[in-house]
Amino acid sequence: MDNGTEYYRCFLNGDKEALNKLIHEYWDGLALYLNSFVDDFIEAEEMTEETFLKLYTDKPTFSERSSFKTWLYSVGRNTALYHIRKRKNRHEMFIEDNFDISNKDDIENNHIKAEDKKQLLNAMSKLNPDYRQVLYLVYFEGFTNAETASIMKKSERQVRNLLYRSKIALKEILLREGFEYDGLW
Repeated sequence: MDNGTEYYRCFLNGDKEALNKLIHEYWDGLALYLNSFVDDFIEAEEMTEETFLKLYTDKPTFSERSSFKTWLYSVGRNTALYHIRKRKNRHEMFIEDNFDISNKDDIENNHIKAEDKKQLLNAMSKLNPDYRQVLYLVYFEGFTNAETASIMKKSERQVRNLLYRSKIALKEILLREGFEYDGLW
């Protein structure tokens, strides 16, 4: 059940606690989705924080042409793309090996309970970003192809093709690692 629309409406009407409810309900899933862009949970969490900060400060209009969750993930996607473009323009070097990524385990343990799904997520990290995104949105978040297309700014046909190719690529990785996940096929 998507309470996001009601919470956001209450927030826009002055109920600050409603934003806390939105954050509580959508934080982990949005952070995992944004991680598919940058493959860095700390940066993904920063982008998630910025997404919710945009809701708080800018109060963008939600037209209700899609579910709130679809719209929120689109806002998050735009935030991630902005960060990626900004990073490319700065030409900064990142030393990713020098900090603790224990938050990755915390998020995975809270959001993905079964061991099989953790292994699947690990295998997915080896896919190209579009493949990771489409699989995550459809199979982990339960978005329809139409909602996924809206979030990824692609046509439904492109999403169906991406989904098909990403499942083949993921299956090859899983077979190489000696693992099979029956729920995906």
